[in-house]
Amino acid sequence: MAEIEKCTSVQGVVIIHPQVHADPRGVFVETFRSEWLDSPKPMIQGNRSDKQAGALVGLHYHKNQADYWYLASGLARIVLFDLRVGSPTEGGKLSMDLKESEHLGVYIPPGVAHGFAAIADSTLTYLVDSYYNPDDELGIMWDDPDISADWGVSLPVISDRDTKNPYLTSVPKAQLPVYAL
Repeated sequence: MAEIEKCTSVQGVVIIHPQVHADPRGVFVETFRSEWLDSPKPMIQGNRSDKQAGALVGLHYHKNQADYWYLASGLARIVLFDLRVGSPTEGGKLSMDLKESEHLGVYIPPGVAHGFAAIADSTLTYLVDSYYNPDDELGIMWDDPDISADWGVSLPVISDRDTKNPYLTSVPKAQLPVYAL
């Protein structure tokens, strides 16, 4: 049975500690079950991101899409930041390392900015509850001083897209996601 941990620093984030079955042949882990989450929408698409050590992705956010992350291999630092206007944890941050050996899953609700840095070569798989919608692909600058994220990498390799994200102070409050129960 998986252990389900509700995050207190960012409302709605759930950390899953799945049961790991190991024997001399290797390991078996159930990485996701919809019953672990109180999500109003089912996960409908799976994605995989392979990153070399030093790569940084984010900070991204969606107004309408939730993500469920699972690190399949490697070591990655994730940063989550609550952008939702009216959230009980508005401005709250969670930073944690995902290690291949720990088999953690992380549910990220809509409106929570998220990113990760590959501290070692890593494979992150993620499920989403909406199909790709370019109008719901939003971002905040990865090095925003108001978020002050420690990514765990000294010279991050960043995509062109992520270098063009605005700083939080440049985003009008009316364009930020709004907290919904």
